[in-house]
Amino acid sequence: MDSLSADHLIGIKDLSSKDIELIFKTADAFKEVINRPIKKVPSLRDITIANLFFENSTRTRLSFELAEKRLSADIVNFSAASSSVKKGETLVDTVNNILSMKVDMVVMRHPNPGAAKFLSERVDARIVNAGDGTHEHPTQALLDSYSIRERLGSIEGKKVVIVGDILHSRVALSNIYALQKQGAEVMVCGPTTLIPKYIDKLGVKVEHNLRKALEWCDVANMLRIQLERQDIKYFPSLREYSMQFGLTKEILDSLDKKIVVMHPGPINRGVEITSDVADSDQAIILQQVENGVAVRMAVIYLLASKIKR
Repeated sequence: MDSLSADHLIGIKDLSSKDIELIFKTADAFKEVINRPIKKVPSLRDITIANLFFENSTRTRLSFELAEKRLSADIVNFSAASSSVKKGETLVDTVNNILSMKVDMVVMRHPNPGAAKFLSERVDARIVNAGDGTHEHPTQALLDSYSIRERLGSIEGKKVVIVGDILHSRVALSNIYALQKQGAEVMVCGPTTLIPKYIDKLGVKVEHNLRKALEWCDVANMLRIQLERQDIKYFPSLREYSMQFGLTKEILDSLDKKIVVMHPGPINRGVEITSDVADSDQAIILQQVENGVAVRMAVIYLLASKIKR
């Protein structure tokens, strides 16, 4: 069997284009499984996975849990909001306690960039990064790419614009790496205050006019404004942001081509995207959710095959 070149999924940066292709090929097989009447396979029957969420998350956590259950893994759920972390326990202590319960794999979301890497160097389990601060969110980028591939046939040569709060978004960074590794051209679009200073070093185009960006692209990935990460005001008001960078049906219909619209969720309807755009046939938002389970099944399955017994 083909195997991943990486022992953990810390970030897209560590994957080769061959790794991405392998994950997608595996996800294709699992997508077929989750559309069957019996949606389970016994692949990971003797594997125990701990889901450690040090930050609130509904969609990602549920998607991982569902992926693990579909593979018949045993699951330990851990939410830091109601745990000893509140009492001052460190990340390593928490994880060592969980590992002493003989866990094989850890899926972790953490507010600090680099937390997943820190963990992978100190504990003897496979680590899947479910988002570390404003750094990376690799499974989201993989499911985004997988969804584009499904709709457009391939990613090579496609033009993808990522619109919105690029500065605070781990989804944007992971997407840039994933799309470039697969031969796509990437542009970011948003207010100057929400575009990181280093962005040109990543080889992406920068545009501050939404209309121009949409005329250029084949795919628009609309990010939400992450108010919970913003310690200062980056723009006057949500209404003003929405007027300049919100995607409406009117704008979409006025383009001379049909572009694909994506959103990693949760959607702020009426801010970055209007309801009629989110629910239109150009949007693949619900397909992204479905593909998220298949892609996460693929990642967990491929990493589990590296667990030493």
